[in-house]
Amino acid sequence: MTTHLTSAALSGLNATLVEVEIDLGGGPRAFKTVGLPERTVRETEERVMSALRNSGYQLPACRVTVSLSPADIRREGNGFDLPIALGLLAAAKVLPQNCFRGYLIVGELGLDGTVKGVRGAPAIASSARESGICTGLLISQSNAAEAVVTGGKPQVFAVETLRDAADFLQGLKPIDPEVTDPAKTLSAASHYDRDFADVKGQELAKRALEVAAAGLHNVLMIGPPGSGKTMLAKRLPTILPALTIEEAMETTRIYSVAGLLGGRALIGTRPFRAPHHTISDVGLVGGGVNPQPGEMSLAHNGVLFLDELPEFKKNVLECLRQPLEDRHIVITRISDSAIFPASFMFVGAMNACACSARGNPNQHCSCTPSMIRRYRSRVSEPLLDRIDIHMEIPFVKYEDLAEQHRAESSDAIRSRVIQARAFQVERFRTRTFFCNASIPSRDLHTFCRIDSAGERLLELAVNRFGLSGRAYSRVLKVARTIADLDGGGPIEAHHVSEALQYRLLDRTAQFGASI
Repeated sequence: MTTHLTSAALSGLNATLVEVEIDLGGGPRAFKTVGLPERTVRETEERVMSALRNSGYQLPACRVTVSLSPADIRREGNGFDLPIALGLLAAAKVLPQNCFRGYLIVGELGLDGTVKGVRGAPAIASSARESGICTGLLISQSNAAEAVVTGGKPQVFAVETLRDAADFLQGLKPIDPEVTDPAKTLSAASHYDRDFADVKGQELAKRALEVAAAGLHNVLMIGPPGSGKTMLAKRLPTILPALTIEEAMETTRIYSVAGLLGGRALIGTRPFRAPHHTISDVGLVGGGVNPQPGEMSLAHNGVLFLDELPEFKKNVLECLRQPLEDRHIVITRISDSAIFPASFMFVGAMNACACSARGNPNQHCSCTPSMIRRYRSRVSEPLLDRIDIHMEIPFVKYEDLAEQHRAESSDAIRSRVIQARAFQVERFRTRTFFCNASIPSRDLHTFCRIDSAGERLLELAVNRFGLSGRAYSRVLKVARTIADLDGGGPIEAHHVSEALQYRLLDRTAQFGASI
């Protein structure tokens, strides 16, 4: 007796429908899985047979063949446990053959018959909806919230045990489909625990981060330990515009595939990822035999923060260059390739010198100019060229620390950022880009025109500091964002002047000479 069911397998951030066929044949007891199964799939026999036995089902001793098709796609994970177990029951005539029609079934089985969650439930639900052949998704209770939040068909039916699933398919135990309101779910999840009002002093740094948030510019902060670089970076997501439903679902799909949802139905706040400097290039970019998202993709729609930037391996830092331009990552393997989104704000932080004393009035720096240059050279010029804003973070004075007045809140700063973003949305409504940081070179003088006084100031800066062509374009883009924060009008000289203040490494003849 042969039984057919529909399940799904993950491929990057997407899911592919898989037909599961189960055949019970004569001969000695055996269990064979075919169709490029990974190790976890090949171990299905022990989990499924134990789950069936502990759920009160007895199958005849026979040869079991499980086929997963199409056969040219590698399968991993334990999500085929539930469809295989149910298919065995149908092949043994415990369940009717037609009870699976219209259902996509996925779930891992515990040895006691409980149905456990799987990675990528939103991707599986989207794939079922796009196929048009599935009207119902049978999944673990722990995956129900993230699966149903994608909206539309198929209806999501959550089960806790193998017995619950079998009884539901026979019509013995009705289960109501899961329902949710994505907008309410997003609203409930969009709370930040941090606020810019917690930051003492550093008004210039907060202004620079406001400019960065308004134009989606990358930032490098340079200053001594304890000056507040990490504290500022952690609060950057709180002044970015709130996630839209589409952005939240896209971010949730990434975290679900990576197994990092932690029981949440929806990621409601912009991600903040801060990997340690010992991370590998695969950890940052993503990869593996079956490609998984790395830290850059986990920071999608949010912030990627690399503290102690020169301490990262050089090959790891160089991996940032292309994603910062392309906003996505392509991971290619012999059998397949996966595209992961990576549109994030990059924020780096580093000390002013190797001994970390420079800039701290309580310590003496013993680094020579050549030592400072050597320390800086750990971060390549091509990577620095992709950072629009680099600024000094000075040591915080006692007067600022003792100040009792509460600083400006994140909500107040965010309101100005949202207004500046609105100017950009209107300006670029017919273009493929959406923010000032992404203006291509060919459109630079169309969108970043400056007055005559600003032209003279910029010419003086280029001649005096020797700004590169890329640095010149970065100054124009940042000046455009400053003008948007100032009402969206034309770029004036004082906008250019402020933008030049955010090019610390270009303004110092020797790195660290003024800090």
